[in-house]
Amino acid sequence: MDIIKNGYSVISILNVLLAIAVIFLERRNVGVTWAWMMVLLFLPGVGFILYLILGQNLSRRKIYRLKDDKRRIVDTLVEQQKEDLRMNRIPYHDPDTADYQDMIYMNLSSAYALYTQDNEVEIFTDGNEKFDALLRDIREAKDHVHIMYFIIRNDSLGQRLVDALTEKARQGVQVRLLYDDIGCSSLPRRFFHNLREAGGSVAAFFPSRIPYVNLRVNYRNHRKLVIIDGQIGYVGGFNVGNEYLGLSRRFGYWRDTHLKLAGGSVLHMQALFFLDWGIATGDQVLIEPRYFPLGQHPGRVGMQIVSSGPDSEWQQIKNAYLKMIVNAKEHIYIQTPYFIPDESLITALKMAALSGVDVKIMIPSKPDHKLVYWASFSYIGELLQCGVQCYLYEKGFLHAKTIVTDGKIATVGTANIDIRSFKLNFEVNAFIYDTETAVKLKETFENDMLHSRWLTLTAYERRPLLHKFREPCARLLSPIL
Repeated sequence: MDIIKNGYSVISILNVLLAIAVIFLERRNVGVTWAWMMVLLFLPGVGFILYLILGQNLSRRKIYRLKDDKRRIVDTLVEQQKEDLRMNRIPYHDPDTADYQDMIYMNLSSAYALYTQDNEVEIFTDGNEKFDALLRDIREAKDHVHIMYFIIRNDSLGQRLVDALTEKARQGVQVRLLYDDIGCSSLPRRFFHNLREAGGSVAAFFPSRIPYVNLRVNYRNHRKLVIIDGQIGYVGGFNVGNEYLGLSRRFGYWRDTHLKLAGGSVLHMQALFFLDWGIATGDQVLIEPRYFPLGQHPGRVGMQIVSSGPDSEWQQIKNAYLKMIVNAKEHIYIQTPYFIPDESLITALKMAALSGVDVKIMIPSKPDHKLVYWASFSYIGELLQCGVQCYLYEKGFLHAKTIVTDGKIATVGTANIDIRSFKLNFEVNAFIYDTETAVKLKETFENDMLHSRWLTLTAYERRPLLHKFREPCARLLSPIL
């Protein structure tokens, strides 16, 4: 009995000390602080272990490191473009881009996201079309294929991709494959054996050093990037697995958005890949002509590749989302599978709707993570009262992460509208300053409305009592979901 009492006393003291650390030392967001306090209060002992695993703060650690010579190159390019922006020396291909020069400057300052406007863009909304194009481009690779996905499944699509990479490696093409250790935790150890035997390189991001225990489980590399010969890039929401081809009985048709890019933006995707590869392998960023080929591209689409992660306090992608919302004058169309905005985003959306901006949000009608889904409805209900319209996609599962404003600018990438994407995951988005592309994405949203159910405020208020109870409970934990 004394042992039990002493053990409980030790756990209580640890809880108090940890609570003090959370409040006074970490200086976290108030909502996150209260969420962790609840966990510590209601799950003594267990809460302490959860915090040690899930509550680490990476924002004070410089996990991305560049040698001084490479840092000087980057800084010089950024400062030169900032000066060009200040002096209005950039002749925009699309005249409307001038209205967003402050946003370009912000992304440049906070995320080192150089603006390029020699890009070509192809939009994919269907997994079969996207992976057919990707596999075709891989088969035509001449020098290298750099590929990074959050999830790669041990199924027919996953095997097709690895087989294509293995064949290229046998032909002498440099293949580097990076996967997230948590996202791919179900893969068998020998899944990449043939690729490695053929000369390909494979690495895991934040791998577990202890069997079955990953102390960085909360920090996931959610990016999906493919760079081929430094000329072609893919970025967007599709992972690798049969469900992304619409072959899952649970989800049915998989509706996502992915981009195929050519132009200067691909070089920035290449640099980001090398930074992530360096974390996983310890290799330095390689600035060689084969990886960063210079030349004229026929495209005319303006773009910035913006990345963010828990290693930074800036929350670069969230800030860019905010800038788009605040600058909108006519409409804001948002698609996201998870909608857990922080206070700044929900306030910006309310202000936009109350100012007469047409704000439409589309989320899936079926959940893949129930707790997150319940919390999403709590925020949706709050916005409905301000005139925001919500649509529940019913054709299958909606996984797209897109925002379009005023038919002039848009973003497509890996970041959801949730706190996890903004603060915990490593993410990447393409921000597109091009009317033609923005209009295409707007029309895609409007087509998806034909397969969606409009959730009115009246219907929301008549939801079952159980829903009314579980939504605020899930919302309390939303900062750490």
